[in-house]
Amino acid sequence: MKMDVSNLLTSHMCQNARMKRALAALVLVASAGVVAQPKVDVAAALKTVAPDLDQRLARFKQVRMPYNSGALSQRERAMVDQLVIALRELENIYWRQSDPEALALYNALESDKTPLAQKLRRYLFINGSRFDLVDGNKPFVGTTPMPPGHALYPAGLTRADIEAYVARNPTRKPAIYNPYTVVSRTGPNDADLSGEWYHSKFVEFLRPAAAALRKAADLSDDAAFASFLRLRADALLTDDYYNSDIAWIDLKNPKFDVIYAPYETYLDDLLGVKTSYGAALLIRNESESQKLALYERYVPDIQDALPLAPEDRPSVRGHATPMEVMDAPLRAGDLRHGYQAVADNLPNDPRIHQQKGTKKIFFKNFMDARVNEVILPLAAKVMDPAQAKQASADGYMASTLMHEICHGLGPAFARVGGKQTDIREAMGGLFGGIEEAKADVVGMHALKWLVDRNALPKARLEEYYASYVAGIFRTVRFGTGEAHGRAEMMEFNYLSEQGAIVNAAGRYRVDYAKMPPALAALAKELLEQEATGNRARAEAWFAKYDRMPTALTNVLAAAKDVPIDVDPIFSFAEPVR
Repeated sequence: MKMDVSNLLTSHMCQNARMKRALAALVLVASAGVVAQPKVDVAAALKTVAPDLDQRLARFKQVRMPYNSGALSQRERAMVDQLVIALRELENIYWRQSDPEALALYNALESDKTPLAQKLRRYLFINGSRFDLVDGNKPFVGTTPMPPGHALYPAGLTRADIEAYVARNPTRKPAIYNPYTVVSRTGPNDADLSGEWYHSKFVEFLRPAAAALRKAADLSDDAAFASFLRLRADALLTDDYYNSDIAWIDLKNPKFDVIYAPYETYLDDLLGVKTSYGAALLIRNESESQKLALYERYVPDIQDALPLAPEDRPSVRGHATPMEVMDAPLRAGDLRHGYQAVADNLPNDPRIHQQKGTKKIFFKNFMDARVNEVILPLAAKVMDPAQAKQASADGYMASTLMHEICHGLGPAFARVGGKQTDIREAMGGLFGGIEEAKADVVGMHALKWLVDRNALPKARLEEYYASYVAGIFRTVRFGTGEAHGRAEMMEFNYLSEQGAIVNAAGRYRVDYAKMPPALAALAKELLEQEATGNRARAEAWFAKYDRMPTALTNVLAAAKDVPIDVDPIFSFAEPVR
């Protein structure tokens, strides 16, 4: 991930028109009017800004992400322009899912040219909210704590409230747990809960988004890509992404591509099922894409070799596993704010995983920025000097590639009470951390499997391990309030417990001999957590391992001059309304 979740929860999704009408009866009907922004008092807000805002901003290094329009034809440039319009509409929606109050403040600050106002505006944009991803999602302006469900649920609603409500009203569960609805209180004394379809709630933005996709389709010289764009435009207005996801996976080495849907559940720490809109404009890097064929060949064999019961690892032979290395000259929504993803594995609908497969996308420009600006400089300060030199861009690419492949491997569903259950629903808000950890650890376990079969050179195994651990030091700096940070904090502590990572004289070094068995054992544990859907087991596991030890805190503090992440600067304007 930043993996994503086009996840129609199989047990709750409408499988036919009759079911869809039944679900619609439970869903509030939105007006086609403007989704109003809250009012904001800029002067009052500026008095509550965190005093260390300058230091927080310094943690994000601005890096330009060029767009080479000169390499494109006039028709291609016109198509890109329409795709940019479409991306901007999803950006508008994302803020309303994440933090409408932050959006109102962000726009109100535009006319205030004082340094504090403009710095606050930039940090609001980096986070896509008032809540600092690197500081455990605590507010950096104001005092309001982050709602665990952001703006996807009513304020104050808890998971226990929802579970109690659906126990009393089981026919309401499909609407409330649907990944494409916003939950609200209704009825006398707000005693009821209802879900409103995204395509109704956000119609103001989705109609022009769909229109822009159709215009882009008309300009595309790739018939398959044009067909996909038209199907995705239809999906925006129905919240049924299945057919367009199939068409997306079936694209063959496209020059242009997009990620464009509500996929991820990172905003939903309440139920772990609500998706947020994200998008990326993609232009193919042909030479790098050709290097992925070796990995693609072994995907079915890796699935068959996982340390998991056969009934929990369905065969993926015959499934599509397209892999693309792309440059992303623009991103929007959940791909734009907070943690800057360098790869994606999509879609997340488990039906498509079973029937078709997934697509792996690697953002070459973002990968280069992360490695050169963050990972390698950080490794030089916190790792054993000789091992820091073993970490490399190629080694990190290999671990990232296996991470994305392994998002699509393992169990497709959890077994709960003798029934198939969507893993996200079974794990709730824990799912993001568990899934990211599974992809990391199973990916590294699979890299060793490839080395053992001479698919990759044995001489590079230490490089792979050093690069993986260097990446951990980068990610844990986000803290455990972010899914990737929580995952890799757990990985670090477990591997340290097993003696695979050790602190020697204020620097960390990898015990290369202990890495394979430690990773194999951890891979088995995480795969079994997902396969059984045992939330209590997962909660206990992360409670034991997801706290940053003092020694690591001190080592990382000595490297505070290295940025935590990049802040991409695109060639395209990024207005939000």
